[in-house]
Amino acid sequence: MNEKAPGFGSEPFFFLQGEPETARISNTRTMRSLKPILIGLMTAFAAWAQTSAEAIRLVEGRQTPNRQGMDGFTIEELMEKFHVPGVSVAVIRDFEVHWAKAWGYADAEAKTPVTPETMFQAASMSKPVAALGSLKAVERGLFTLDQDVNTILKTWKVPGNPFVPGCPVTPRGLTSHTSGTGDGFGFPGYAPGTKVPTVLEILDGRAPSNTGPVRLVRAPFEAVQYSGGAVTIQQLALSDAAGKEFAPLMQEWVLGPIGMTNSTYQQPLPLEREKQAARAHNGAGKGSAARWHVYPEMAAAGLWTTATDLAKFLIDVQLTLQGKSSKVVGQKTMQEMVTPVGVGPYGVGFRISKYGEGWYFEHGGSNFGFRSDMAAHRVKGYGVVILTNGDNGDVLTREIRERVARAYGWDTLDKPVLR
Repeated sequence: MNEKAPGFGSEPFFFLQGEPETARISNTRTMRSLKPILIGLMTAFAAWAQTSAEAIRLVEGRQTPNRQGMDGFTIEELMEKFHVPGVSVAVIRDFEVHWAKAWGYADAEAKTPVTPETMFQAASMSKPVAALGSLKAVERGLFTLDQDVNTILKTWKVPGNPFVPGCPVTPRGLTSHTSGTGDGFGFPGYAPGTKVPTVLEILDGRAPSNTGPVRLVRAPFEAVQYSGGAVTIQQLALSDAAGKEFAPLMQEWVLGPIGMTNSTYQQPLPLEREKQAARAHNGAGKGSAARWHVYPEMAAAGLWTTATDLAKFLIDVQLTLQGKSSKVVGQKTMQEMVTPVGVGPYGVGFRISKYGEGWYFEHGGSNFGFRSDMAAHRVKGYGVVILTNGDNGDVLTREIRERVARAYGWDTLDKPVLR
């Protein structure tokens, strides 16, 4: 090879010694024509790196007064104040992960640091990811969103509707918390090593299930009532329709195609993944005796994941809505996730909310020892995912979300801090 060091001021480095002069001149001209493009790319990357570093500084540093009243505290000081051992954040800008960072400990007892690759329990943020699996089944013609779920279910049936006979429970109602199921309980999960109920035992409230039965308390679409039980019914319907267990089905249809390589619905968590997982902590920031709980209610609460992987999920929703992706479903089908069903604020999976002048699809999560939040703009290509491993993590998720929104100037006519 030519011994002259490669670079913009040198001869091209990709021609061999002794090649014809015409080829040498051609290659030189090619490199000169590419020089402005390469410089532009380098400048753009430098600006990207600078803005991401500035954004991190704004989010993790001391703040001016804000509605949360958390001014004057860094993220690490807030973690200490509220006894939250670990936090992992991924920020979306222009339909890409702009940056991801973690603070604190995955295990406060062992002093294991959190990294962006640390897996957390997504808790109820499992629900919209699972809903995308049901939409995949719709596109494949396995069922429709407005079909009577009892015509889909093969291994169990929803008891008849005593309120409006003939008004069926449907996948649309089950995934938007409008099905009429009235389970007012959350799923507490099960300590590792204890007997875990089947989905059928959960739905009927039979031992060893630690919750009551999932039953209708009103007619479908009469009102909205948040219902993990409804989502568990839809988990069973999806598995019955596809003829495949839920966790591998979601890996094949959703997690794999989106590239969520650090995510799984497998419960219990596979042994080879345990070293990557954050430990649950109580409100005092102490590690729980059980490192985490097991959730057979996988669609409702069982996803293990990272902030970056959930950001990839949100981005795919955004890009599909723009007609720029079809990794899982098409644009028309994806509209169902961000369109309220007519009663309450939920579409198929996501809660739909308006902040300022912007519309967002979002979801939070609360499991034993874990708290989380995620939100993404309907059209503008930005969002955030925040995962924590402490029972007081909600304080951090709210504050970090507000700091990110202010740093990036979400839905404001004021000049954003980052440009």
